[in-house]
Amino acid sequence: MIKSLFKKQFKGSVQDLQHDLFFNQLRYKEYNRLDIENHTYLDYTGGNLPGISQLEKHFKTLQKHTFGNPHSTNPTSQLATKLVEDTRKKVLDFFNAEDYYCVFTPNASGALKIIGECYPFNKDGYYLLLADNHNSVNGIREYCRNTSGTFQYSPINIDDLSISETTLNEYLKSVKASNKLFAFPAQSNVSGVKHDLRWIGKAKELGWDVLLDAAAFVPTSVLDLKKYTPDYVSISFYKIFGYPTGLGALLIHKNSFDKLNKKWFAGGTVQLASVNAPFHFLMDNHERFENGTINYLGIPAIKTGLEYIESIGMNRINERVESVTDYLHSELKEMRHSNGKNQLNIFGNPNRVNMGGTLIMCFINPDGTKIGFENIEALANKRNISLRSGCFCNPGLDEVNNCITSAELNDYFENRKTGNYQDMIGYLNKMRGATRISVGLATTRKDINSFLDFVRSLKDKTIANN
Repeated sequence: MIKSLFKKQFKGSVQDLQHDLFFNQLRYKEYNRLDIENHTYLDYTGGNLPGISQLEKHFKTLQKHTFGNPHSTNPTSQLATKLVEDTRKKVLDFFNAEDYYCVFTPNASGALKIIGECYPFNKDGYYLLLADNHNSVNGIREYCRNTSGTFQYSPINIDDLSISETTLNEYLKSVKASNKLFAFPAQSNVSGVKHDLRWIGKAKELGWDVLLDAAAFVPTSVLDLKKYTPDYVSISFYKIFGYPTGLGALLIHKNSFDKLNKKWFAGGTVQLASVNAPFHFLMDNHERFENGTINYLGIPAIKTGLEYIESIGMNRINERVESVTDYLHSELKEMRHSNGKNQLNIFGNPNRVNMGGTLIMCFINPDGTKIGFENIEALANKRNISLRSGCFCNPGLDEVNNCITSAELNDYFENRKTGNYQDMIGYLNKMRGATRISVGLATTRKDINSFLDFVRSLKDKTIANN
């Protein structure tokens, strides 16, 4: 009876049932605050949640010891340095990245900024990136443009939001430049599509340096940097285990380290610097890019967080997220108004092939008109459901989903010096944005059913846009 009920709800096996019991126990032990406060949290791509034991372990370390600024050899400094370097080693071990330097940054965007500042773009430089990229990757194009380099977007397929392989192959093979950088996300932060990591090897064989944005991928998937060897990898740790926020990393392959040309120096980044003579010698390892005093009280929490994830098992997390997302998708795609029209337009591959724990959707009125995402979020808020809405710092994917053309966009931007979301909607007379649901290791059936009940409550109702 239990097995058949489980199969009906999660389409799973006995192993899935065991996983369900395991994660229910994990929820009770590590995340019971969600139930105490009656929260339905469905924004794991926006930010993961820390486990109670994870926090307690880190805070006990802070309470027990005295730490000093690592840029010294005094006793408190040496202890802080040891914990930071232990954490650095843990990060490299976690990603099987012994051939990389680990540079701690304020976040994944800080990691990407280093690439923008230091990659040798010039008039013979080229920056190729997917139309599906976070704005922190998109923004690197301005560094390229400002040094007279060239940038180009490779499109994605409208039907399933995957890479347009023919076009990307053409770009990779045809571009001739002294310094050329290809950037793409291992997993889309919006659609959840996992882009094939084999593009790393294909691009490198054709002379490209490769920047991999792994921020949305590594919270639920194994990244083995022995199997795939991009030159640069950006990571955000709170998206993996919730705490600490404000810390990320740039992993730099040792063979690609010297290609990054740092154009300035700061405290902690130089071996020598002079005032009377205008010279300096930069550090020759990760310290070159860690400007000033690092977050030495927060960094040790990264090691604790990674150990916490290992205690659960990344493969187990991946299987759980896949099972829950498949069930959620199968239920949502069948929801219709009484007149037969779909309640939702769910973007991406209709069969959920090679996708992570993210669903992006637009809610539809009975007459077929789209409901603004702001209205959906406001209604969800009243039910204590935390979801995310908007363009998710990924304009390329939003422009594809809402069928906004290059001509329309050029016309809009060329006719004004400033603008915003509402102004663009009014000008284009087209909807922008969507609703994003993402699940994680603390998601239970209760959360899923809460959201499904929310969608059912909108059946046959017309929601007027503001």
